[in-house]
Amino acid sequence: MQGRRSGTLRDLRRENRSAVLWSLYFDRPRSRQDLGAATGLSPASVTNVVRELLDEGIVTEVGSQDSDGGRPRRLLDVCAEHGFVIGVDVGETRVRTTLYDLTLVERAKADLSYGPGEYDMDVVVRAVADSLHAVLADAAVDPASVLGVGIGVPGIVEQGPEAVVHGQSVHWDAVPLERLLRAHTDLPLRLENCAKTTGQAELWFGAGRGARTAAVALIGTGVGASLVSGGSIYRGVNSSAGEWGHTTIIADGRRCRCGSYGCLEAYVGAEAILDRFTGPASASDSTSTSESTSAGDEESALAALVAMDDSPAAQALLAQTAEYLGIGIANLINLFNPERVILCGWAGLLLGGKLLPAIRSAAERYSLRHPFAATTVELGRLGPESVVLGAATLPLEGFLNGAIGHRP
Repeated sequence: MQGRRSGTLRDLRRENRSAVLWSLYFDRPRSRQDLGAATGLSPASVTNVVRELLDEGIVTEVGSQDSDGGRPRRLLDVCAEHGFVIGVDVGETRVRTTLYDLTLVERAKADLSYGPGEYDMDVVVRAVADSLHAVLADAAVDPASVLGVGIGVPGIVEQGPEAVVHGQSVHWDAVPLERLLRAHTDLPLRLENCAKTTGQAELWFGAGRGARTAAVALIGTGVGASLVSGGSIYRGVNSSAGEWGHTTIIADGRRCRCGSYGCLEAYVGAEAILDRFTGPASASDSTSTSESTSAGDEESALAALVAMDDSPAAQALLAQTAEYLGIGIANLINLFNPERVILCGWAGLLLGGKLLPAIRSAAERYSLRHPFAATTVELGRLGPESVVLGAATLPLEGFLNGAIGHRP
């Protein structure tokens, strides 16, 4: 939430509304007195905001609690049915879409797959559009009650009148994705890089909650990061901050999907790990993994690889992957000095579930002692759905920021 500032009466009203909504949303239920203490607003200001929110059906009274010697205090909560938000994860092998009520309880979901490397924009746009229609139909939700759709994408999102996506690794060059989607839906859209949506989800609800500085590392087919500074996502001058996967760890190393050489992604991304394992040096140990990969199921293939305890080649590759990942995390620690480094994404959770001690050990070896001592390296708490949940927080964030005149 933005800091408070002076301005017009409308600005002040919006800021008061925002302060009450944020406080109530993350600590429900609360009394008016609790909200006043948490926000610093006067009792009269809290009463005015709460009355407005009750009249609009955003907030509801849900009982009372005893007070010290006075009348019982009425408790307030967010009305789950007031509106809905949708999160979309445009992954590199599928589109995952979930419709939530206003309290982020899941109401419907859709999962549409396409083959690895099938980044044709017509395929992606159709998959997103079909998934939006599917979740609205499954939940029997009127589109007019949807506050907005957040979409996490694998690339840099250039914000403007229409969001444009630059996805060098997937060969998207200034793709006008928002405009293409608007041909299929009238719902309000907001696009963001998928690592940043994951970072926001972990910051709000997961392992990043309460942190002022954190690095949320997203590992799937590719690799990215979300940098949290001052409790908010740091985006940089043109929203490209956090392209951690394309930092160089080996000079003149393996060719990366972005076209450069020696990138971290070329060693710890799921596609790169499987490619390294199914190469000639380890072909005798990689039959089942290779079959899974040829079927387009990266997740099953990587899970099979991680489970190969009796394969010396697999174990050597995983040890090397932990080393490379530790180097990448050490770079984050030395450059950014975060309180926490949080390993997320379906591949990150798979690797971290088995290799976290080795990853921490490698990070310690390559970090400066003082910043490493102030950092924890841990797994994300929200599971593989963190991208889609984080995407849903994008329209929710605008709502909590006190938007007046929102969709009824």
